[in-house]
Amino acid sequence: MNKTDNFKKHTSKNPIQRLLLWNFFKNLLNLISEKKVDSVLDVGCGEGFTLNRLKKHRIGKRLEGIEYKQDAIELGKKTYPDIKITGGSIYDLPYQDNSFDLVLCTEVLEHLEDPKKGLEELIRVSKKYLVISVPNEPFFMFAQFVRGKNWSRLGNDIEHVQHWTMFGFPKFIKKSAPNIQIRAKKFPFAWTMLLLEK
Repeated sequence: MNKTDNFKKHTSKNPIQRLLLWNFFKNLLNLISEKKVDSVLDVGCGEGFTLNRLKKHRIGKRLEGIEYKQDAIELGKKTYPDIKITGGSIYDLPYQDNSFDLVLCTEVLEHLEDPKKGLEELIRVSKKYLVISVPNEPFFMFAQFVRGKNWSRLGNDIEHVQHWTMFGFPKFIKKSAPNIQIRAKKFPFAWTMLLLEK
């Protein structure tokens, strides 16, 4: 089975890559570790790396993931057989309203042609909290370029169709979901990460 780019990123031996991911997860865990959450949904969960981190830190009793790439689902089921990963689309999540205490969506919205529609679905299935992260531009592209990735595109990932700065992403959230509160902002290099509350 071919390894996905996401799998390669999370299993990389590159010390810079490992440091960036460690810092990303440190910030993510700091945002949610004090929140009382029993159920967690990770939308665009890939192979389950984030859900596995939450499990290790005893965050949530019911952990589920939604992923649309079949190869990532198959790889995830082999890597973390005890984590529930279901196939599905962010645009049509197979859950009722207010199904999860916490909904995570990391590194997904930048891939969407209609991120507002995706955000609306995330909010719909969340009972209270959401954590959403996207690349912090132009720093993310710069980091990619320096690492030797996507040189011909000046570091821009070919799958990224949305580009937000650390100021632009909170504005997008406020405009797209005016009833949602931004409770905290974190900026682990090179991402923007927001804790939202319904």
